Amino acid sequence: MSTSAAAAHRAPRIGFVTQVDHTGIHAEGAAVTSSGMEEGIELFLTAEDLGYDTGYVRVRHLQDALSSPLLFLAAVGQRTRRIQLGTAVIPLRFENAGRLAEDLASADLLTGGRLRPGISSGYSAHDAMYARAFGALRDDRADHVDRVLHDLVSLLDGEIVAGADSHIEGVDPGAPLRMQPRVPSLRNRLAYGAAGPQRAEMAGQLGLQLQLATMVPDDGSGRSFEELQLEVLTAYREASRAAGFGDGTVMVSRQMVPVRSDAELERYVTLLPRERTADPRIVGEHHGQEIGGHDAVFSEVVLDEPAAVARKLWEDPVVQAADELALALPPGAPLVDQQSLLSTFARLVIPQLQMVLGRRGARPDRT
Repeated sequence: MSTSAAAAHRAPRIGFVTQVDHTGIHAEGAAVTSSGMEEGIELFLTAEDLGYDTGYVRVRHLQDALSSPLLFLAAVGQRTRRIQLGTAVIPLRFENAGRLAEDLASADLLTGGRLRPGISSGYSAHDAMYARAFGALRDDRADHVDRVLHDLVSLLDGEIVAGADSHIEGVDPGAPLRMQPRVPSLRNRLAYGAAGPQRAEMAGQLGLQLQLATMVPDDGSGRSFEELQLEVLTAYREASRAAGFGDGTVMVSRQMVPVRSDAELERYVTLLPRERTADPRIVGEHHGQEIGGHDAVFSEVVLDEPAAVARKLWEDPVVQAADELALALPPGAPLVDQQSLLSTFARLVIPQLQMVLGRRGARPDRT
């Protein structure tokens, strides 16, 4: 069996994606006793106890949602022991490659080598609102992002950036200088969040991992969300193999809301829609605009009993082909609801999913 076939015939690792708010969101009538970031840490502790492989945080700027993910994950790393800690995603429009390389490596050391950073371009069609805080772009945003991305990869690879002069204490003049701290293994865990085939190909060519979200660009072909996203995944695998990196690694997120009773159904329906701009009445696959202002196709949100959620996932061809499945928790949900969803998904959905997908091959190591 080829490596690509093997990747498509094994049960995926399991993770989750959450939005951590600075001030926290509480259930109706609940006392405000902790900050949103403290609640975020509690969510990661719950997930680790439930056996999740990875937890990812969303990143937002000029909003109440988490803006400094690496500081947050470093704190999470001090309270957890096993769970991998990721970002989905750090937008490169706002980053300097050198500083980001230093911060990623430092956070990885603080988390004991458990960092799983995801990076991507950015998320606003109205860039002027960010100019005062992050500086105006001198060129096209895509060109800026590509430059930061390639510089970041080169710096993590150990590029010599300068030779030491006589003013660098403890270093011989002329000695090669690289970004510090040096964590060579971090480069292999770096992922790119790509929505379309071209960006996915670039990630594969660079030997990066791939993150797939709950939307894809609408190319006007009328194809389904799953068909469009499978094309993205295939483009990545082919580019990764052609560049000598093997099949690569793919994480795909899906928004699923398993419910165990009519009361939960009534409560959890208020947690919809998911992020971005869905009509509150729409939970099926639909067309809309993503937060960058471009036309997009959004995946179906499944709000149903655990068995139905599991069935929908194992019928998803992208999930079947992925290495990791991440449950996208509804943004704005109180901590207690997020913990309940994680528990139901872990106890009643994952075993059914692994039983079906696991028949096709051995589950990969949880490392």
